[in-house]
Amino acid sequence: MSISHHQHLQSEHNAALEAFITEQKLTLKYLKMAEKWFSPLISSILSQLETKQHKPLIVGINGCQGSGKSTLARYLRTVLDSRHHIGAEVLSLDDFYLSRQQRQHLAKTVHPLLFTRGVPGTHDIVQLINVIKTIANHQDQPIPLPSFNKALDDVDTSTHRMSRTDARVIIIEGWCLGATAQTKSELLKPINELERNEDQQGIWRNYVNAQLQGDYRTLFELIECWVMLKAPSFNCVFDWRQEQENKLFDAANETQNTNVMNDKQLRHFIAHYQRITESCLKYLPQKVEHLFEFNKQREFIQSCHPITSK
Repeated sequence: MSISHHQHLQSEHNAALEAFITEQKLTLKYLKMAEKWFSPLISSILSQLETKQHKPLIVGINGCQGSGKSTLARYLRTVLDSRHHIGAEVLSLDDFYLSRQQRQHLAKTVHPLLFTRGVPGTHDIVQLINVIKTIANHQDQPIPLPSFNKALDDVDTSTHRMSRTDARVIIIEGWCLGATAQTKSELLKPINELERNEDQQGIWRNYVNAQLQGDYRTLFELIECWVMLKAPSFNCVFDWRQEQENKLFDAANETQNTNVMNDKQLRHFIAHYQRITESCLKYLPQKVEHLFEFNKQREFIQSCHPITSK
């Protein structure tokens, strides 16, 4: 490779990173951090790709709300594409939420708490599985991808995203990715005021738990490379999720009737996630290949990766 060609490729890569931090409203500090901490993950992905024939490698990223899952997914896509010329598709579990109308139906027929998006049972997991398999098996044909507008709390029908036809890596990110079902005895005792006051019979948490034993487990079995962004505790979720809510408010069109939450609403909202988040924090670190641990300031303090043979 000539020096001029190498410089051209490096220039393209730098431009892609600049576009990434602009789009994600980040600073150069993030790129320095990402280069330091995520390089082993990228090397591992490249190594695993060498063993794949024609099917894409499926990567799953778990992390509580506000931990940076979507940012990491898009960083991986940018670097794989611009530095290594490997196409990557990013799928967010959040884009596969059921519509408000579908959740209203669940609220009426199963339990009122199922109107709130987020927990297992409020996603169209069958659709997500079909999207993954279609991308993997028919890479020459782009397919439409769903989108969910959190500010409006409903499926976004105005966007028309299409899948990539060159995806050799499919990155899936979601807060409950990899969660396992709990035992009946674990479900008996309410974990917070939400469960104590609004799920006294345990109908909601048992329904949610049952979902993890069905289609969600089928989805998780498709993932070949597991990544976790681990918060120190569930207590961090409010502050981190509050930042996201402020961004939603800033991004929302002033003429729209948005469903952006205030602090009281946000505390009630994240209580829906506490049981599964705490379960993931306890059990998932031992199961993932790539573990990144944060402190309360969302700074990395350590990481663990599989030992690769040379």
